[in-house]
Formats: sequence, C-alpha cells, structure tokens
Amino acid sequence: MLTTANFLQYTQWSGIATLVFAALTVLAFILKWGIRFRLVGTTGFMLVLTGGLFALSIVPLSRTVIPGAVRYTLVYDNGSTQAVIATSPQITPTQLEATLRQATSNLFSYGRSGTQQDDKLTVRARTIIHPEPGISVPVYLGEVKRSLVSHQNSPITVEIYTANFAQLPKPTA
Repeated sequence: MLTTANFLQYTQWSGIATLVFAALTVLAFILKWGIRFRLVGTTGFMLVLTGGLFALSIVPLSRTVIPGAVRYTLVYDNGSTQAVIATSPQITPTQLEATLRQATSNLFSYGRSGTQQDDKLTVRARTIIHPEPGISVPVYLGEVKRSLVSHQNSPITVEIYTANFAQLPKPTA
C-alpha cells in the first residue's frame, strides 16, 4: 500500500517535471514554436497533478485496524451524521463492538457536517436473517456514536442490542 512518504517522493518528481515543462513553455514562447500553447496546457496539468500528489502526501490513507473486528460492508451513509454497516449473522457481541469501533474510526472525516441538534456520527450495525425461505428480515445488532467535532479524545459510546442476538441463527458445528 502506498504511504505518505511514497506520495511525497512522487510529489518531488512531479514538481521537477512541472518546472521542466514550465521552462520548455517559456522557451517555446521566446522561440515562437507551434506547440507553445499545448505546452501551456501540459504545464497546467502538471501543476494540478503536483498539487494532488502533495495533498496525498500530507493526509494519511491508512485505515484503523482494531483487533477482534470482522469484515463489514457499508450499506448506507448520508455523508453527515448517519451510516449503516452490514455484518455476518455469525458475529458475536465482542466482535460486533470491535467492528463498530473500527467502522466509526474509518468513517470519521472532518468533511462530515452535523446539525445544530446532532453533532454526533451514528453508525448502526445490522445483519439479514432468513426465518423462512423467501423472507429476509434486517436485524439491528448495535450502534456506536462519536463526536463529529473532534477525532482525538472524543468519547465513543457503543450500544449492543443483546436481545436481538437471540434472533440470530445458531452456528452449526
């Protein structure tokens, strides 16, 4: 996986290429080459590319890994205060708590905006059970809430719906 150090190195090489294209563009205007306006476009593109690589070099791209968490799928996200993840019906309450903590950490972003009444990100976990053939029922297993204002030092409230775990099918040996 690419790290911020890799992107910083790519930024340096892209910056050098941008300077080379800028020098070629100036030279093309002085010598009145026919491709001088194409070089202006190429230099502009290189500036945008260098800026994007620089942004990727200062923002971490890693995901949080919490021991005990299982795979989940993001099934709903309003981009603001609510998200829903789907898990396997064979999940245990301890695995669910770790998975909810991991999901809320991975889904947190400073771009999310809360409302005046609700400045918390709420991530709910659900699974699908099939009590009869042809019938699917969603079962909510828990939720986690955390502040949208602060990523560090914000309290995380995890609530596990233990009564809903009784509805899950028992694992077969």
